[in-house]
Amino acid sequence: MELAHSLLLNEEALAQITEAKRPVFIFEWLRFLDKVLVTANRVDVKEKQKKLVEQLTGLISSAPGPPTRKLLAKNLATLYSIGDTFTVFQTLDKCNEIIKSKDDTPAYLPTKLAAVACVGAFYDKMGRMLGSSFPDTINNMLKALKSAESQGRGEILLSLQKVLCGLGGAAASCHRDIYKNARSLLTDRSMAVRCAVAKCLLELQNEAVFMWTTELENVATLCYKALEGSNYGVRVEVAKLLGTVMATALLPKHASVMRQNVKRATLEEVLELMATGFLRGGSGFLKSGGEMLKGGGSVSREVRVGITQAYVVFVTTLGGQWLERNFATFLSHVLDLVSHPRATQTHVEAVYSRRCVSFMLRATLGGLLGEKAQIAAGKEICQAISKQMRAVEAVVNDISGENKAGAADVSASQHVMVCALKELGSLVQSLSATASPLIQEPSIGLLETVTSVLLHPSMAARLAAAWCLRCVAVALPYQLTPLLDRCAERINSLKSSPEAVSGYSFAMAALLGGVHQCPLGIPHSKGKLVVSIAEDLLRTAAQNSRLSLQRTQAGWLLLGALMTLGPSLVRYHLPKMLLLWRNVFPRSQKELEAEKARGDAFTWQVTLEGRAGALCAMRSFVAHCPELLTEDVIRRLMTPIECAMTMMSHVPAIIKVHGAHLKASAAMVRLRLYDILALLPPKTYEGSFNALLRELVAEFTLTDNSANTTTSLLRSLCHYDDSVLMGSWLQETDHKCIEDQLQPNSASGSGALEHDPSSIYLRVPVGEAIPGPLPLGVSVIDASVALFGVVFPHVSFKHRLQMLDHFAECIKQAKGVRQQAVQLNIFTAVLSALKGLAENKSTLGPEEVRKSALALVMGALDNPNPILRCAAGEALGRMAQVVGEATFIARMAQTSFDKLKSARDVVSRTGHSLALGCLHRYVGGIGSGQHLKTSVSILLALAQDGSSHEVQTWALHSLALIVDSSGPMYRGYVEPTLSLVLTLLLTVPPSHIEVHQCLGRCLGALITTVGPELQGNGATISTIRSSCLVGCAIMQDHSDSLVQAAAISCLQQLHMFAPRHVNLSSLVPCLCVHLCSPHLLLRRAAVACLRQLAQREAAEVCEYAMSLAKRGGDNNTIHLNITETGLEGVLFGMLDRETDRKLCSDIHDTLGHMLSSLAVEKLSHWLKLCKDVLAATTDVGAPVVFEVEKDEEDSEKKDEMDDDSMFTGLGEDDKSKPSVAPRWVTRVFAADCLCRIILLCENDKAHFDLAAARSAQAKNPKGDQLVLHLSDLIRMAFMAATDHSNQLRMAGLQALEDIIKKFASVPEPEFPGHVILEQYQANVGAALRPAFSPDTPSDITAKACQVCSTWIGSGVVSDLNDLRRVHNLLVSSLDKVQAGKGSSSQLYSESATTMEKLAVLKAWAEVYVVAMNIKKDAESKPAKPVQSGEDDDDEDDMGADVLPPDSLITLVQPELPSLSRLWLAMLRDYALLTLPAEFSSQLPPDGGAFYTPETIDTARLHYRSSWAPVLHAVALWLSSTEFGAAEEKEDVPSALSKAPAISQAASSTTKSFEESVKDRMHLMLGVSIEFLCFPRPEEPIHNVMSCLHALFTLLASPCAKIHIAEDQLLAVELLNVLHRLLLTRDPPAVQLQVTAVVQETIRAAQDHLQRQKAGKGKEEEGEKDSQPSLGEGADTGELVPGKSLVFAAMELLVFILVRHLPQLNARVKESPSHVPLRPQRLPEESARLVANTVSILAELPSLCSPAGSMTILPTVLFLITGVLRETALKTADNSVPVTVTAALQGIKTIITSPLARVEGMQTQWSGLVRSGLASVLENSQPEESRPDMDEVSMLTAITLFLLSASNELVGVIVLQKGCMDRFRNALNSSDPWVQARCYQLLLSVFQHSSRALSTPYIHALAPLMVEKLKAVERSRPGTAAELQAVQEGIRVLENLVGMGEEQNRVQLLALLVPTLISYLLDEHAISSAPQVSRGLHEFALQNLMRIGPLYPAAFKTVIGAAPELKIRLESAILANQASSRAKAAARLAQPQVQAAPTIKLKTNFF
Repeated sequence: MELAHSLLLNEEALAQITEAKRPVFIFEWLRFLDKVLVTANRVDVKEKQKKLVEQLTGLISSAPGPPTRKLLAKNLATLYSIGDTFTVFQTLDKCNEIIKSKDDTPAYLPTKLAAVACVGAFYDKMGRMLGSSFPDTINNMLKALKSAESQGRGEILLSLQKVLCGLGGAAASCHRDIYKNARSLLTDRSMAVRCAVAKCLLELQNEAVFMWTTELENVATLCYKALEGSNYGVRVEVAKLLGTVMATALLPKHASVMRQNVKRATLEEVLELMATGFLRGGSGFLKSGGEMLKGGGSVSREVRVGITQAYVVFVTTLGGQWLERNFATFLSHVLDLVSHPRATQTHVEAVYSRRCVSFMLRATLGGLLGEKAQIAAGKEICQAISKQMRAVEAVVNDISGENKAGAADVSASQHVMVCALKELGSLVQSLSATASPLIQEPSIGLLETVTSVLLHPSMAARLAAAWCLRCVAVALPYQLTPLLDRCAERINSLKSSPEAVSGYSFAMAALLGGVHQCPLGIPHSKGKLVVSIAEDLLRTAAQNSRLSLQRTQAGWLLLGALMTLGPSLVRYHLPKMLLLWRNVFPRSQKELEAEKARGDAFTWQVTLEGRAGALCAMRSFVAHCPELLTEDVIRRLMTPIECAMTMMSHVPAIIKVHGAHLKASAAMVRLRLYDILALLPPKTYEGSFNALLRELVAEFTLTDNSANTTTSLLRSLCHYDDSVLMGSWLQETDHKCIEDQLQPNSASGSGALEHDPSSIYLRVPVGEAIPGPLPLGVSVIDASVALFGVVFPHVSFKHRLQMLDHFAECIKQAKGVRQQAVQLNIFTAVLSALKGLAENKSTLGPEEVRKSALALVMGALDNPNPILRCAAGEALGRMAQVVGEATFIARMAQTSFDKLKSARDVVSRTGHSLALGCLHRYVGGIGSGQHLKTSVSILLALAQDGSSHEVQTWALHSLALIVDSSGPMYRGYVEPTLSLVLTLLLTVPPSHIEVHQCLGRCLGALITTVGPELQGNGATISTIRSSCLVGCAIMQDHSDSLVQAAAISCLQQLHMFAPRHVNLSSLVPCLCVHLCSPHLLLRRAAVACLRQLAQREAAEVCEYAMSLAKRGGDNNTIHLNITETGLEGVLFGMLDRETDRKLCSDIHDTLGHMLSSLAVEKLSHWLKLCKDVLAATTDVGAPVVFEVEKDEEDSEKKDEMDDDSMFTGLGEDDKSKPSVAPRWVTRVFAADCLCRIILLCENDKAHFDLAAARSAQAKNPKGDQLVLHLSDLIRMAFMAATDHSNQLRMAGLQALEDIIKKFASVPEPEFPGHVILEQYQANVGAALRPAFSPDTPSDITAKACQVCSTWIGSGVVSDLNDLRRVHNLLVSSLDKVQAGKGSSSQLYSESATTMEKLAVLKAWAEVYVVAMNIKKDAESKPAKPVQSGEDDDDEDDMGADVLPPDSLITLVQPELPSLSRLWLAMLRDYALLTLPAEFSSQLPPDGGAFYTPETIDTARLHYRSSWAPVLHAVALWLSSTEFGAAEEKEDVPSALSKAPAISQAASSTTKSFEESVKDRMHLMLGVSIEFLCFPRPEEPIHNVMSCLHALFTLLASPCAKIHIAEDQLLAVELLNVLHRLLLTRDPPAVQLQVTAVVQETIRAAQDHLQRQKAGKGKEEEGEKDSQPSLGEGADTGELVPGKSLVFAAMELLVFILVRHLPQLNARVKESPSHVPLRPQRLPEESARLVANTVSILAELPSLCSPAGSMTILPTVLFLITGVLRETALKTADNSVPVTVTAALQGIKTIITSPLARVEGMQTQWSGLVRSGLASVLENSQPEESRPDMDEVSMLTAITLFLLSASNELVGVIVLQKGCMDRFRNALNSSDPWVQARCYQLLLSVFQHSSRALSTPYIHALAPLMVEKLKAVERSRPGTAAELQAVQEGIRVLENLVGMGEEQNRVQLLALLVPTLISYLLDEHAISSAPQVSRGLHEFALQNLMRIGPLYPAAFKTVIGAAPELKIRLESAILANQASSRAKAAARLAQPQVQAAPTIKLKTNFF
C-alpha cells in the first residue's frame, strides 16, 4: 500500500499486483492524491498536470466502482482548480461523449457513471468558470436521464444537483427543463432515485422562483405522491424538500424576488396546502368529487408520516423567532388537523393522527423555543383548551337537542384535547421548576383549565387531563399534595356525576403514580384518604345503576395507584386489601355455578369490570411491593386468582347468552389475569397449568378471534442487531414515535392511554415520554405470549409435545393473511418459551419434542415473509442453546448446508444463511467450531452473489454474527473475509444501503477479532490494518448516515487497539461535522467516538476541532457551529437540543473527560463556558439582582475583566442568529462542572493563594490561577443558588459550599489579617436567604443549612454583627424545628420534614463545635500584652481581627437550652433506629422526636447523614455543663412547652441526676460504639473523626470518667472497638484521635483505682497484711483477655507500634526473608502517634497490682526500648524526636514507680531493671550499620536508669562496664554537641546521692575528662558548640572540686586551676583572637575569679606552687580591668556568646 503514496500513479507497482487487488491500490492512490493535492506546491502540480490528467481520465474508462468514481471526480476537479485549466474543456467533452454513448451493456455502465460523476464534480468545484458550456452539458444529461436504468438515473440527478449548486443563478435558462424532467421521477420505482430527485429539486428551489410561486401546488402534489409507498430515507428527503419549499414560499430568501414582483404566498395558503396532504394524501384536489362523496379510503400512513416530518422541517427552516410570533396560528392549525373527520375515521386512525400532531408540536416547541417562549406557548395551549372546553360544555348542557352537529364536535374535540394536553404536560415536565410562572399566574389559570377537562364526556380527554396534572406535579412537587386534596374533595362533592367520578379518579391515580418521581414524597395520611375514597366508591357502586360502572372502575383504579407508593405505605392497608380482593370473587365452585344463572347483561358488565379492576390492583401490588409478598400473602392472593381462572371457562357461555358487547370486558379480565400470573412464581399455580395453557394457546392462535391480530412482542424477542434484515423495522431515529405507525404488526405505534387506564399510574417505560398501551386486542395477545414463556419451562414434556403439534396443525389450517398472523403469533410464543427455558437453564425435552419443534422452525425458514424468517433463525439458535448437544447442532447445521448448496431461490438462501449465523451466535465459538470452515466458505460465496442484494445482505449479516461469536478461532479466516469486504465496498452500488450496513458490521467484527495485534508491524498485520482503514474511508464517504455511523464505530475500535494508526486530524473534524447531522444514530456514534478519544487525547481533540472552526471560514458548504468556545461549546449546546438519554450521557462523559484533562490549564476558558451557560437564566421574575459587586471591585479586578471582554467581542456577529438559551438541565450540568473544576485545582496550592497567584501571573501571563477568578466563582454559585429550578439551586448551593471550604483560609495580601472571602459576605447571605423562605422544598433548605454552618464555622467573618444575617436564618429554622411533629400545612412526606429538621440540628451542632473550639483556643492562649508605643490605628486593627474569646459562642449560647434537648432527642431516635431488625418490636409505636413510624426507612438515611456532628456537640455540651448539672438546676419549662415532640426529654427531669448521667452516658457510648464497630466503607471519614472527638470530649469530663471506670467491661469493649477501627481506617488523624481516647480511658481507670485505694486505705489502716492487692492481675498477676482493660489497651497499642515500626516485631526479625532495615525517620504524624502510644504504654503498669505489673512490664519495657532503638536518630539541628522524648519519659515513669518498694517483688524487679538497662546498652553499641544513631538519647536513657534505679544497679559489674564504655565513647566523640551533653549527664551521675553508684564512675571517667580538657590548650575551640563542650567539662570539674573532702581539695584544684589558666590569652593576642577563643578566655577568667574566693587557702597553695601561672593570671586580670571601662559595649555582647549554645532539654527527665 505504501507504493500507492505518490503524486503520479505508480504504474509498475500496479502492473505487478494481482487483478483482485488493483481496485484497492487505485483507490488508495486516489485517497492519497485527495489529501496531497490541497497541500502540494502548485508548481509541482503544474509540472505533472498533463500526466496526472491522462492517468485520471484513463481511469474513467476502466469501469471504476462507486467510491472510486466519486474520489476520481473529486480529484480531477481539484486538479483543475489548482493547476491550469487549458484542457478542462477537452476532458469535459470526453465525459460528454461517454455519456452520449449508445452502449447500454452492464459492463460499460460504471464508465458512464464515472463520466457523469466527473461532470458533476467539475461544475461543483468551478461553476461559472466553465462559462457557457453548461446548456449542452445539462441537455446531454437530461437526454441520458430518459434512457438510463435506476442506478444511472440516481447518479445523473445527483450530478445535476452539483451542477446547479456550482452555477447558482447563472443556470436559470435550464431550470424549467430540469424541473420538468426530474418531476416525473419523484414517483420512480426505485427509492434511491426518489431520494436523488428530492435532493436535486431541493437544490433547484434555491434559484428557481417558479417552484415556490406558480408551481407551488404542483410541487406539493408531487411530494404527496412521492410519499406513497416510500421508505424512511425517501420520507426524510421529500419532507425536507416540501418543508423547505413551503418555508421559502412564505419567506423568500432572495432580494431578486422583490424585483420580480412575485405574488408571495400567505401563511394560511401554505398551511392549507399542507393540510390537504395530511387529510387527503396524494389524491389531490384534481380528482372528480365522486370519490370524495363516497368517503374514499383514508390517507396512506406513509404520506401522513412524511407530511408530519415536512411540517417540522417547515417550522425549523423558518426558525424559533418565527414560531414565537406565529405560534397561535400554527397551534390552531395543527389542532384543526386532528379534529377533522378525515383524520379520525377509525379509532386507530385517530390515534395515529394524534401521534403525528403531537410529534409536530413536540419537535418544534420542544426544540426551537427557549424557556421564556415555551412559557408563552404554554399560555396559548391553555387558551386553546379552554376554548374547546367551552364549546363542549355548551353541547353537553344543551338539553333541548337543537345542536345536532354538536355530538360529532364533542367526539372530534376529544382528539384536540388529547394533543393539547399531552403537549402541555410535556412542556411543563421539560421546564420542570422553571414552569412555576406558568402555573402560578392567575390570568392563565392552567390548573383550573386542565381540571375542567376532567369532566369531558370522552374518556381519552379525561385521561389526557389526568396525565397533564401528573406532569405538573412531577415538575413542581409542591403542587402534588394540594392537587390530591382538591381531587379528593371534588370526588366527594360530585359523587353523582359519572364523568366526575371517572375524571377525578383518573387524576388522583395519575398523581399517585407520579409520587415516585418526587423524592420528597407526600404525607402519609394521603394514603389513608385514598383508601377511604376507594372503599366508599366500591361500597356505593351498587346503589345507583347509572354510576355502578364508573364507581367500580374508579375504586379499583385508585387502589391500584395506591400500591405504587410502595411497601412502607401499603403495609398498613394490606389486611383490608386482602379482604376486598377476596370479596370480589365468589367463594366456592357452587357460588360460581349459581352466579351463571343470575344477572343480566349490565350486571355482568359491572361484575367483569370489577373483577378486572381487582386483578389489576393485585398486579400493581405484586409489582410494587415485592417485600410484602410473604408465603401467607401469596396464598391468600391465590384464592381470588384461582377463582378468576375457573371463571374464564364460563365466560364464553355468558357472552352467548347476554351479547357480544361483553367481549371487551371479558378480554380485560383475561389481560389482567395473565399480567398478574406472569409476576407470580409459577410454582404457586401449578395445579391450573392445563386450563391456563388451553386459554393461552387459544388466545394467540386466534381460535375464537375472527380478526387477524398479531402480537407486538416479536421485535423485542428477536435480536436487536437483526433489525437490518427486517427492512421495515426501524432503527432508532428522531422520528421513531411516528415511524412506529408503519410497522407491520397490528396497530403498531397506536399506543394511547385510553386503551388501558391503569397505565396512568404505572412507571413510564424508559425512553418514552408518555405511556402508550396498545389496543386491548393486541395487549391480550402480548400478555398471553409473555405468560406462555413463563409457564412453558414448568410444563411436562408430554404437554409440550401436544402444544407444538397443535401449533403445526393451526398453521396448516389457516390460509393466506390469516396464516401469516397465526404463524407470527405462534413464533413469538415459541421464542418466548425458548427464552424462558434458557433463563431457567432447563432443557427442551426428549427426541420427539425436539423433532416437533425443529419441524415447526425449519418450515418457517423459507417463508416469504422476512420477519418470520428472522424469527425462525432466532428460534433455531435458541433451540441449539437449550438442547446444547453437539449431534443436534451438527444435524441442524448440516440441514442448512445442504439446503444452501442446492437451493437457488432467494427466500431459502436468505433463511438458511441466517440460520447458520444464529447457530453460531447462541452456541458460541467453541460449540460450533467444527462447522466454522464450512459456514464461512458457504457464506463468503453467497456474499458475492451480485444478482440478489437481499442474499448478500443476509449472508453478510450472518458472517458478522459468526465473526463476533467465534472470537480468536476466526483468526485464520480474517484475510479472505477482509478482502471480500473491501471488494464489495468498492463495487456494490451505494443505493443498496443494507449491504453496506452489513459490510460495516463485518468490518467491525473483524477488527475486534484481530484486536491488540493491530499494533504490530509485521507485513501481514500492516496489510490487515491498511485494509481496515481503507474500508473505513469508503464507508465514511457513503451517503447513508447508518453506513457512516458504522464507519465511525469501526474507527473507534481501531483507535482502541492501535491508537497510533488512526489519524485524528481527519477523524475529529469529520466527527464534529456529524454532531449537527439530522440522524440520531450518526450523532450517537460521533459522540460515543469523541467520548473514547477524549479519555486519552482530550487536548488534541479540542485543537483539531478548533482548527476546523478556523477552516470553516473558507468552506461554507459545511454548516458548523464551532465558535471560539470550541468543541466544548458545541457539546454544551447539544445538551439543550438532544433528548436521547444515551446520547446525553455520552456528552456528559465527553465533557467530563475534557474537563479533567484540560480545565486546570485553560481555567479562564472553562470558567467562561460555565459562566455563559449559567448566566442565561430565564428572567421570569429573576429573584435577586447581583448589585453587591460593583462598588467593591478594586482596580485589579477591573484589569482582569478587560482581558475577558476583549475576547468576548470576537464572536458577537455570530450571536445574532438566535439560538436557544441554555435550558435548566444544561445549567445544572454546568454548575456540577464548576464544582469539578474547583476539585481539580486542589492539587496545586497556588490556586488557593492570592499572593502566589499574582506573582505567578506576573512571571507567566498565560498561566491561570483559580483564586484570580474568585468573584466569577461566587457570581456563578450565586446565580445558580437563586434560580427557579430546584435542581440548579441544589447545585449552586453545593458549589457555594465548595468555594467556602476551599477559600476560607486564603488571606487577602493587601489587608493583613483579613481573608479574601470577607468582601463577598453580602453575596453569600443573599444566596442563602431565599432557601429559607417558607415555600422552599425541604431538600434545598437542608442543603442551605449545611452551607450556613460551613460559612459560620469557616471563620471568614469575624464581626458578629455581620454574621448575624446568616445566623438569623438558622435561628428562624430552629423555631420551625421546635414546632413539633404535627404542623398543619404539610406538602411533602414526613421524611422530608425529618430531613429538614435534622439538617437544622446538624448545622447548629457544627456551629457549636466550631464555637467551642475557638473558645478553647482562646482560653489556652496567654492573654496578649497590650502593645504600647506603636501606632494606635494598628492596634484597633488587631482588636477587630482577634476574636474575643466568647465570640461565636455568644451567638449559640441563647439557643443552647433548647438545642441540647433537641440534640439529645435526636440521638435517642438515632440510637433506636440503628437497632437490628429483631428489636423492631421495641421501637416506640408513635415514632420518635423527629420521625414517624411510617417513614422509618427513609428517616434512617437522614439520621445517618447528620448524627455525627450532633454527637460531638452533645459531648461538648455535656462536658462543659458537667453532664447538664447546670441545666438540671434551672428547670426550663418554657422550652419544654415549646417542644411537644420531645416527651422523653420532659420525663428525664424527674429522674435523679445520677440516673440521667447514666442514661446519657449509655446513649452517647452506645451510639459511638455501635458506629465504630462497623463504620460502612462509604462513611465519610469526618463522621469517624466526629465520633472520636465526641468520645474524647466526653471522657474528659469527670462524671464520664467515673462512669466508664466503674464498668470495666464497657471500657474493654470500647478499646476493642477502637482496635478494630485502627485495623480498617488508615488516616493518621483517625489513629491519633484513637490514642487520645485510649489515654482518657486509661486515665479514668487510674483515677478510679486511686479512689479505691484511698477508700481501702481508710478502712483497713489496722490490718495491712490481709489486704488483697488492688489493680488488675490481683495476686496471681493473671490478665484475662476480654475482661482485662490493660490487656485490651496493650493489644491496641502494640498494633499501632508494629504498624509504624515493623522492626519491633520479633517474629519479623526471625523470619528467613527478613532483611534488616536501616531505621528511617518517621513522618511527623506517625512520630506523634508513636509518641502518644509510648506515653500510654508507660501508664499501664500503674493500673495493675504488683503481680499484674510484673506480667506486663517486660513487654512494656521491651517495646519502649525498641522504640528508642528505632527512632533515636541524629537530626541536623540536634533536636530530639518526639518519640524519643516519650520513650525516655516512659522509662522514667516505669523505673520510678512505687513497685520497687513492694515486698516480695525485689528480685523480680531488679532483674527487670537490669534487663532493661542491658537492652539499652546493647542497642546503643556503636555499629557500622547505624552511623546515624543518636548517642545522646541513648546516654540519656542509661543515665535515667542509673539515677532512678541506683539500688538495683549498684555493683553489677557487667552493666557498669557497659555504661562506662558508652560514656567513654561519647567523651571521645568527634561531635562537640555529644561531648557537651555527655558532660552534663556525667555531672548528674557524679552528683548522685548514692556514693556507691557514683564513685566507680568518677574513678573511671574523671581522668579521661581532665585529659580532654587539658588538651584544649593545644587546640582552642573553633565553634560555639566546641566552646560549649569545654565549658560543660569545666563545670563538671568544678563540681568535683566541690564534692571532694577538704584534705583532697588541693590536689583537685591542682587539676582545675592550671587548666583554666592555660585557656587565658596574653594581652597582645586578645585583640586579634577570634570571637570563640576570646569567649574561652573570658569564661576561664571569670571562673578563676570565682574559685579564688571560694577556697582561698587551697587556691593560694596551687598558685604559689607555680609562679608562671601566677604571672599569666595577674596580667590577664589587669588587662581585663583596663578594657572593662573601654569596652562596655563588648561586655554587653559577651554574655550572648556564652548564652547561645547552652542546651535546654525539652523535657526535664531528672
